Amino acid sequence: MNIPFLDGWRKRHGPSRGAVPPEVADRDPEGLAGLLAECELLRAHAKSAGVELDDAPSSLEALDQLQPRWRDDPELLPWLGNDAGLYLGTVVVRTVRGAGWWLRQDGQPVVRLAGGREIDVVEAGRTWAADGAPELSQLYAELAEV
Repeated sequence: MNIPFLDGWRKRHGPSRGAVPPEVADRDPEGLAGLLAECELLRAHAKSAGVELDDAPSSLEALDQLQPRWRDDPELLPWLGNDAGLYLGTVVVRTVRGAGWWLRQDGQPVVRLAGGREIDVVEAGRTWAADGAPELSQLYAELAEV
């Protein structure tokens, strides 16, 4: 998985074969959460459409209403989907009690809910970017109920 912010991390910590070791999350969970929350491409895209991403659940509804012009750009689509997933995860982690970022053995960031359920938010974001369904706000509502 390619996550743009990892380039700086790799320079500081050496090569990692494209994955973040899980112990990084254990050492600095807030730092990891901050890095995953950047979502620069999605934030810029939303801002250009007049949508402010404030890490609140209502911003997911606003994203769901955007015209999906990115679907016409095969290079942009996976990156925007990646950011959409990380943004969904950020909203969940910041607003759902007991939720937190977790890194799988392969370095893939997932959201782990208080009950132990893991959600691959990046895959969900990519699906949303490509198909528009399920909506990010609907995914959030399902995760917040747990």
